[in-house]
Amino acid sequence: MKVLQVNNVYNKGSTGKITYDIHSELLKYGYDSVVCYGRGEKTKEKNVHKTCGEFYSKCNNLLSRFTGLMYGGCYFSTKKLISIIKKEKPDVVHLQCLNGYFVNVYRLITWLKKNNVKTVLTLHAEFMYTANCGHALDCDRWQTGCGHCPRLRRETKTLFFDGTAKSWLKMKKAFNGFDDNLVVVSVSPWLMDRAKKSPILQNKKHEVVLNGVNTDVFHCYDTSELRKQMGLDGKKIIFHATPAFNNDVNSIKGGYYVIKLAEKMLDENVVFVVAGNYPNGLKVPSNVLLLGNVSDQILLAKYYSMADVTLLTSKKETFSMVTAESLCCGTPVVGFKAGAPEQIAIPEYSSFVEYGDVDALKSEVDKIIGTVYLSEQMSIEASEKYSKKTMMQKYVYIYEGLNGKG
Repeated sequence: MKVLQVNNVYNKGSTGKITYDIHSELLKYGYDSVVCYGRGEKTKEKNVHKTCGEFYSKCNNLLSRFTGLMYGGCYFSTKKLISIIKKEKPDVVHLQCLNGYFVNVYRLITWLKKNNVKTVLTLHAEFMYTANCGHALDCDRWQTGCGHCPRLRRETKTLFFDGTAKSWLKMKKAFNGFDDNLVVVSVSPWLMDRAKKSPILQNKKHEVVLNGVNTDVFHCYDTSELRKQMGLDGKKIIFHATPAFNNDVNSIKGGYYVIKLAEKMLDENVVFVVAGNYPNGLKVPSNVLLLGNVSDQILLAKYYSMADVTLLTSKKETFSMVTAESLCCGTPVVGFKAGAPEQIAIPEYSSFVEYGDVDALKSEVDKIIGTVYLSEQMSIEASEKYSKKTMMQKYVYIYEGLNGKG
């Protein structure tokens, strides 16, 4: 069996690493595997193809500002991707994250449908069924056709036109009739429930496969030396990992609430350790330690292991790799209810409160850091649930099912 994956990036970012893990595991178990990706540096790996130039992608990004359509354009890079699919003749095409201005989503879906290509579509965000925004938040216009978007500039970056209704119709047309050869995979039950409500994907076959964690990296570490190096001996440590940390109350990742909680705990023996990019000049309380971006995955796992609790303050998450990684490292999680995290977390080692309720968040943090957990046991349970091996087994079952072998 040959599987061809398509993703916006390869071996970087959350979806790029998942794409890499699936590719590596398929090869390990004797399957043929091919990857096509659009953005980032060109790799020399065998059977891994970059299909879009960076300048071309930026041109299509700029064009979308005028048309109001984020998932169109990209004529030449889409043509190149389709030519690779034709040449490779995979048994299954696995579509991962298709944003990033490297492919015409409408054209690709239509071509796969018309050519009866067996396809797995993994939803990592919401844009494949909203046809526009990656996180719909409290808006439900995606259930009725969009248009008059209340967050138009923030979500689409358009300069002139509201193309959300047109994009919605184009996405719906692309998926219409794409039934027998398509399986839609969501990375959480919450996301699947949302996808089933969408007129674009509601009549398709749906499955849930949790994202896989590299448990060779994310597991319990002895961090006594790291604590000493950082001057944190005797401190309770609250860890927060995020792509971007700031004090914007409207930021979906909720750094504002980390700062507010830190202010409430200034007089306590607690240090907030934050991993993630942050703007120059950002002012934070004295008990907040900003690490900046942590690209070393082993070091990141050690920060998780060192902490007494990991803090999740996102407004919405379709999965929450932070939750899975933290639990695999033997550290409990406290956060806001954000859709998926409270569903995919292990209840015995996690607690979630209503979004924005800092007092309730503090109460649960106090409770967690005052409780003794068996980190090794937590890590074992989490590794069984979130490992990339578990993810791979479920995907192979879906691949083989599409080919009449399941």
